[in-house]
Amino acid sequence: MLIKDTLNQAFAAINTQRLRAGLIILAMSIGIASVSVLTSLGESARLYIVNEFENLGTNLVIVLPGRTETTGGAPPIFGETPRDLTLDDATALLRSHHIAEIAPLTIGSAPASAQGFERETNILGSTHALRQVRRLTLAQGQFLPKTEIDKALPVCVIGQTIRNELFANQTALGQWLRINDRRFRVIGVLASEGQSVGIDFDEIVIIPVASAQALFDTHSLFRVLVEAKSKPDMYLAVDAIKSIIKSRHEGEDDVTLITQDSVVSTFDKILTALTLTVASIAGISLAVAGVLVMNVMLVSVTQRTAEIGLLKALGATKRQLLWLFLTEAALLSLAGAFLGVVLGYVTLGVLQAFYPDFPMVLPAWALLAALAVSLFTGLLFGVLPARKAANLDPVTALAKR
Repeated sequence: MLIKDTLNQAFAAINTQRLRAGLIILAMSIGIASVSVLTSLGESARLYIVNEFENLGTNLVIVLPGRTETTGGAPPIFGETPRDLTLDDATALLRSHHIAEIAPLTIGSAPASAQGFERETNILGSTHALRQVRRLTLAQGQFLPKTEIDKALPVCVIGQTIRNELFANQTALGQWLRINDRRFRVIGVLASEGQSVGIDFDEIVIIPVASAQALFDTHSLFRVLVEAKSKPDMYLAVDAIKSIIKSRHEGEDDVTLITQDSVVSTFDKILTALTLTVASIAGISLAVAGVLVMNVMLVSVTQRTAEIGLLKALGATKRQLLWLFLTEAALLSLAGAFLGVVLGYVTLGVLQAFYPDFPMVLPAWALLAALAVSLFTGLLFGVLPARKAANLDPVTALAKR
């Protein structure tokens, strides 16, 4: 029996039992579509989170007040509070030649009003270095001026939503914006940035850090963003920051340092594991489809007993019969796999239409793995029916017993 004859025989068998073949293809396609969609969602979430943190800047180190650690023993009687990070602490960090820029941050919420309109908004106090450290872009005007870090200036940069809601059809540049009882002149408008790690820059007002501290009556900083000169310098900068802060805080190592690489690496590992777990769960549906292939093929062997007996009587060997049924199972599995890929891409297209800001990515390895698993499942569960057919006695089979 030639390869062409095997394929023709397999196609003929599939064509005579279209309902049976359709059920197998449908079951296999649902399994493949499930694996494709769930893998894509997991991979897309991983890429989205990693991209969000990479957009924070390059070679970034985040300095937070307070030491994140777990210690034993009884809790302190009067409690402990972390030592504040101050503008002097932030300025001192520039002593390290591994550090390119520092951007101290003070964050608060206050009502902002202009032109008779008012809304509650987030206020971010920082310096001119924030634009470089966070890779911010301007749609109009200029960013905070480069001046002494402790100099309070009545100027601000606003997001797109603030501009649209408070200045409507007027030019925002040069206008006064009132925040609480203080006035700030708008000198710049940010380009639409959207959400970035929980901060919506479209709904934010950026003012000099000294002005923010005066506005909220505080001397402490929320955190300090540090940009190292290069990736190797980033790890040296961590040691330098610890040393500088420790010398200024009476020998206490009371800050927490988070490097951009560590955050990205942690999320990458977590979401990769989640993607593989979800894909494995979805793969159970392929096993179910494989069981269906086996059951239907066993029924097929029973129904085609006379045909098998005739083939063996004409000289077909066990090996040829084995390949005949395995070919049929493989063709059904591949048809289901290709239909599943189409269903998967259609589903991802619909999801992309509903969530345009969330990139739907189906990695090539996942697609190839799904197709390979589909074929392997079909062949694996097709072995038992094929062996049963190959082992039939030709005389008994012709007698349909």
